[in-house]
Amino acid sequence: MTHTSRQVIGQCACGKVRLEVDVPVFWAWHDHSEATRRAQGCAYATYVGVWKSKLRIAKGATHIATYEDKKRKTVRSFCAACGTPLMYERGHSPRMINLPRALFAGRVGREPRYHIAAEASPEWAYAQEPLVPLKGYPGVMWDRRKKKPKDEGLEDFLTRFP
Repeated sequence: MTHTSRQVIGQCACGKVRLEVDVPVFWAWHDHSEATRRAQGCAYATYVGVWKSKLRIAKGATHIATYEDKKRKTVRSFCAACGTPLMYERGHSPRMINLPRALFAGRVGREPRYHIAAEASPEWAYAQEPLVPLKGYPGVMWDRRKKKPKDEGLEDFLTRFP
């Protein structure tokens, strides 16, 4: 009996690099670590982990640049044209590769159920506070709860800089 796997396609923002991954991926998680936060430019990044043997560079291998952090024994790859983070490799898992979940529009077969370094999450990260629409700004939601006096909200900021 022959097993055929299904693939999902991921790509960078400019489309010059395309990845194919056999699904289901091995696992998925949210990484709150400072290293990931800085590399991805966000409060946390959601990754999927796959066996390297299940990943193919379908397009644009020559557009992939890498950064090696010898101290942490990690390698991060990104699109040299648009800067999109593509792959994250850890020295202690040489057969596994981690990919930003956001690269894939389709289902990957696993939902992120794990949080890594949650204690490192910054105090400014969204923590599921209730949000309501900001009047006069379609698509903008805000946390209406009263803030500390020193904390300026978007509404205050917008009134000072119309």
